[in-house]
Amino acid sequence: MNYQEAKDRFIQSWGTLGSSWGINRTMAQIHALLLISPKPLSTDEMMEELNISRGNANMNTRALIDWGLVQKDYIPGDRKEYFSAHKDFWEIARQVARERKKRELEPMLTTLNQLQDVRGKQSAELEEFRKITLELNKFSQKADGFLDKMIRADRNWFFKVLMKLIK
Repeated sequence: MNYQEAKDRFIQSWGTLGSSWGINRTMAQIHALLLISPKPLSTDEMMEELNISRGNANMNTRALIDWGLVQKDYIPGDRKEYFSAHKDFWEIARQVARERKKRELEPMLTTLNQLQDVRGKQSAELEEFRKITLELNKFSQKADGFLDKMIRADRNWFFKVLMKLIK
């Protein structure tokens, strides 16, 4: 496989993986392109490489900046904006965990906490509702605690825990 084929395959695969993170395919493809680029890229370069519109490139690059995965770089003497990806994969994993926790887990925990005070006529449905939401709340709180530890931990701690789980 030549370099261009490998590059295209990586970008496509990372785009597919992005949907597992909760981001869209184009956003993940831009991230992939910036990850493998040895230098910061302009919006025009991203548009040309990925065959996407300026609006799509701008919107998704801004979202990557919001996620903390991409930064804006300035090249002296050039008026264009350039972008580069953070390339430490431990930091990328921690940042994705941080963002998913903030965008998904925390709102769900808020809702589950509000649902603990549900009232109504005593029935099998109400009891099952209380039981399931209580168990989901407990599980979600444990997941939240684990993500907090992962986000704060160094990579050695995480890999030791992961290896213990695998054994």
